[in-house]
Amino acid sequence: MNKLLLNSNVSIDWNGFLNSILSWVLHDGLRIIIALIVLFVSYKIINFIARRLTKSCEKKKVDKTVSRTLIYILKLGLKIVVAICLVGYVGIDTSGLAALVTSLGVCIGLAVNGALSNLAGGIMIILTRPFRIDDYIEACGHGGTVEEIHITQTKIRTPDNKIVYIPNGTLSSSEIVNYSEKDTRRVDLTFSIGYADDFEKAKQIILDIANTHELILKDPAPFVRVKEHGASSINIVSRVWVKSEDYWTVNFDLLESIKKEFDANGIEIPFNQLDVHVKKD
Repeated sequence: MNKLLLNSNVSIDWNGFLNSILSWVLHDGLRIIIALIVLFVSYKIINFIARRLTKSCEKKKVDKTVSRTLIYILKLGLKIVVAICLVGYVGIDTSGLAALVTSLGVCIGLAVNGALSNLAGGIMIILTRPFRIDDYIEACGHGGTVEEIHITQTKIRTPDNKIVYIPNGTLSSSEIVNYSEKDTRRVDLTFSIGYADDFEKAKQIILDIANTHELILKDPAPFVRVKEHGASSINIVSRVWVKSEDYWTVNFDLLESIKKEFDANGIEIPFNQLDVHVKKD
């Protein structure tokens, strides 16, 4: 009799458990599934809108630095709002969640004090704009093309195709060299010749090459003069102006062309030599 009663009680408990699961699936479980679907669709729509806004800004030639940063902040903010709304829809008390988020925010803020300086640095970079996206800069020991400017860090691509992320707090307080802000740059090169060589002829060779190079600007005119009398050579300085994007092409062209012309005209480029004298008693 006792065994039969025990089996009957167990059977009733299992039925109640199954009914509870079924009730949860039909109510709370269904809400969670709907919330996940809405979350997925909403994020897809937000990403689509962000891409359309980015393309629209590019067509209208809006400043990339400002447009991309604002679109990124807008996208992130919309996703956070959607997530909070869905949390409330599922049935979780958002007031308690807000208090928890606030408490976590204070703790995280104290723990990651450096992140706050990066945030402030990002705002300063966006407002003052010492550089823009696609500019070539040197800062914090790195040089490269700016690809993205986020709130806490800046992404640059080096000439050998490496990606460097520089914290905005460090970047905003360091020296920044922007090579792309101006349309033109000056190529400065120094050529050494021997004291026995004709420096006037060497100057004319350099000047002729500079005047005939199609990428070198005629205004300001190329400048070629004797810079100094070195310990073992006469040093001639050459200064020419070019468009910023042609800097390295002109730099290498001048080095190669002038070396060939010096060799063809018998002008020696001195190099360090060591003379050893043996003294015999």
